[in-house]
Amino acid sequence: MNRPAFEHRVLPHLDAGYNLARWLLRSDAQAEDAVQEAVLRAMRYFASLREGDARPWFLGIVRNACFSALERQRHAPETLEFDEEGFARDVAGAGPGPEGALHEQQVRMRVDAALRALSPPLREVVVLREFEDLDYAAIAHIAGVPVGTVMSRLSDRKSTRLNSSHTDISRMPSSA
Repeated sequence: MNRPAFEHRVLPHLDAGYNLARWLLRSDAQAEDAVQEAVLRAMRYFASLREGDARPWFLGIVRNACFSALERQRHAPETLEFDEEGFARDVAGAGPGPEGALHEQQVRMRVDAALRALSPPLREVVVLREFEDLDYAAIAHIAGVPVGTVMSRLSDRKSTRLNSSHTDISRMPSSA
């Protein structure tokens, strides 16, 4: 494997991979694990990457790692994750004033609820389009479905309700 080429072509997409994993898996720790697994897979199969944008290729690997984790999770007992960063922020009093923090929390909760209501395949398409700003062809490549399926999923009533439940969610920080 050509390490400098891998670092140059794949590593710039780690944040996008984490964002996708975070929304699909709904857990910081699981998202980190999925991205780590995806990086290892990407390193192993880097030679199979053709010329062009490595982003859809890498996000496809992240997606597969996430769906594998979801499958494993389906058979595991349910646990609740402690949000250390959120707790530390609350204790330290960091962030905007009370009104701004409340508004931010309400927007995040509405977007989170709308995304949570979507099935993982639909959530995946919405996150890739709305948060990662990918075109239909790239999303189709990542999800392993035809472009028409991507368009159909995005036009689904459930996903259009997401569009009306937020304002410029692309500038919002990731949320579980």
